[in-house]
Amino acid sequence: MLPWKRVIRPIAALLLAAGLTLPTAAGAHAATAPGSGWNDWSCEPSAAHPRPVVLVHGTFGNSVDNWLGLAPYLKHRGYCVFSLDYGQLPGVPLFHGLGPTEKSAEQLDAFVDEVLAATGAAEADLVGHSQGGMMPRHYLKFLGGADEVNALVGIAPSNHGTTLGGLTRLLPYFPGAEDLLSEATPALADQVAGSDFLTRLNEGGDTVPGVRYTVIATRYDEVVTPYRSGFLTGPDVRNVLLQDLCPLDLSEHLAIGLFDRVAFHEVANALDPAHAEPTTCASVFD
Repeated sequence: MLPWKRVIRPIAALLLAAGLTLPTAAGAHAATAPGSGWNDWSCEPSAAHPRPVVLVHGTFGNSVDNWLGLAPYLKHRGYCVFSLDYGQLPGVPLFHGLGPTEKSAEQLDAFVDEVLAATGAAEADLVGHSQGGMMPRHYLKFLGGADEVNALVGIAPSNHGTTLGGLTRLLPYFPGAEDLLSEATPALADQVAGSDFLTRLNEGGDTVPGVRYTVIATRYDEVVTPYRSGFLTGPDVRNVLLQDLCPLDLSEHLAIGLFDRVAFHEVANALDPAHAEPTTCASVFD
């Protein structure tokens, strides 16, 4: 008998991610939620926060839905905040992050160039959820991004791929399933543990010089499995388990990126380590 519970839970999580998607405007300067204040192309970075923050959504997300919690949180703290849409597939509106990951990294490269030109900053900081925490590493490693980026913060990132709770181990038993996955949604295939994309990305080390890396993972992640596969190894890396900061935090893969203020507090610490404050369960009130 198939392990149905292990199969259904990750699928349900992905469907929930899709269901949370909201419309966003097309074009380079994406629209944002009313009154959110992010993607303000006239924003001038302050002396306290001299680097703009670029938010990189996850698979099935877009530049609005993934950041209705974190973008205003950072904006309120004085950051210039921007978000992009990437990985669009023809004929698939709203649900992005599905195209080939290498092409998505090229889109990120172009967007960061645009943000730096608009703000006059020399470098940006990147914060990504799920695929959005992993895909920028291709930009950093192969597209010259290390010269434009100070820090990468990954929230439940798929850095070393995922088995989706064992779901991907079933693919060989269904003839043609792996080919269909690659053709229909290349980004999903790229994130399967052991994929050609991830092998190239992680070959020779997880990091590149000159960039600070932070990974924030949750023990209850049902999409990136095992959750420790999101952690990185190398210089200037800090791996954080959410439950080490707040044992009561039950956030899974979606919640940690969408509305978990304990995780948000740790993101703020990663962006400004010189003024970091301890992250605890009480950080939900910050």
